[in-house]
Amino acid sequence: MPVHDVHVAVIYYSSTGTVAELARLIADAAEHAGADVRLRRAAELAPQTAIDANPAWAANAAATADIMEATHEDVLWADAVIFGSPTRFGNVTSQLKQYLDTLGGLWQQGKLADKVYSGFTASATKHGGQESTLLALYHTIHHFGGILVTPGYTDPAKFADGNPYGTSHVGGPDIPLDDEARTAARIQAERVVKFTKAIKHGLSQGS
Repeated sequence: MPVHDVHVAVIYYSSTGTVAELARLIADAAEHAGADVRLRRAAELAPQTAIDANPAWAANAAATADIMEATHEDVLWADAVIFGSPTRFGNVTSQLKQYLDTLGGLWQQGKLADKVYSGFTASATKHGGQESTLLALYHTIHHFGGILVTPGYTDPAKFADGNPYGTSHVGGPDIPLDDEARTAARIQAERVVKFTKAIKHGLSQGS
């Protein structure tokens, strides 16, 4: 069994459940690869009337109610953070963006730097903004002084899903995750854990 000597926080927002399922897969794979993992969700901002009007949204809200909301302490605890968001007009959701925006105080203190970061996403249509969403997310990571670890094309399976920026899936509540997305989630989680261990131990030995 791998030694669990790094901390990975998987922090996501999901409306109808696709990103929530990806988050669970990534969290499970990271734990299997040798990380202590926290799975956390961003707080909901939408009005209850909007949620209730969409059966899939309401079902996901009920199904994930037991997952703790992300706090600043989760990022402080983590050696690596993997963020997940559906695409919203080619960008991250307002829910995840609000969480990121509240980290300004920690950023000013330098407490977000030198951690590993990565991201994952989903959209309802092909070319629906998946790559631009991840690239937009990564703008924030550069400001943090974070260490970006993406899957790239480091595994032959990545040529099947075709997204070097992070795990992604085209679908919705009626289109379950396929094997390509599941494999991509595992590859990304394993790569994040691998480099988080290398960076953490390397810095410890060098200090």
